[in-house]
Amino acid sequence: MSRILVVEDDVAIATSLRELLVRDGHDVTVAKTIAEAHQALTPEIELVLLDWMLPDGQGVDALRAWRKHTDVPVIVVTARADLVDRVVGLEIGADDYVTKPFEGRELTARIKARLRGRAKGPEAPETLSRDGVTIDLGAREVQFRGARVDLTRMEFGLLRLLMENPTRVFTRDELLNRVWGYERAPTTRTVDAHVLALRTKLDPSLIVSVRGIGYRFRPAPGPETPARGRED
Repeated sequence: MSRILVVEDDVAIATSLRELLVRDGHDVTVAKTIAEAHQALTPEIELVLLDWMLPDGQGVDALRAWRKHTDVPVIVVTARADLVDRVVGLEIGADDYVTKPFEGRELTARIKARLRGRAKGPEAPETLSRDGVTIDLGAREVQFRGARVDLTRMEFGLLRLLMENPTRVFTRDELLNRVWGYERAPTTRTVDAHVLALRTKLDPSLIVSVRGIGYRFRPAPGPETPARGRED
């Protein structure tokens, strides 16, 4: 049983989420405002479902504040379906993004994936460097050309997987399975949004789209690495 915080001001949706999660064996706390959520987010909470629009502000603002002191998995559950909103939520620190109306089985699958990832524990201290990018796996820190880059947990996992396999092309389904832990790939643009975020934070040429297949890591053009032709 896991302790989950649901931050949702719509009574009907909050009740539906509580019933869904309780049936799945979780202990659920509901907060209707950001203020209530701040009080309810104790160290015992293992995952948060966070609405975007709340009576006393925006959920993403609360998430931004939380990321300064906790890495608890957060899934944004909102009616805002635009790709720009998805990217904003993921860049701020959301681990996943689900739009309303949602399918209950898909949401519970995403929750289980996040909880499994959290249960794996910290990585052994190692350093992975390639073409201007350095990842400290122990500290979970990333530097690009000597400057620190702040990544979300899923961005970090995606970048690590691609860098560890620089010549391999991964399909979206493979990435969803290897990074997000989904056994069955839901209908989602999560991978695309995370790739866009990494391209923005690092270098657009580091992750290349291979048409009809998926993505792979590609070194950024520079004095040590000759530029290559576009593949996307």
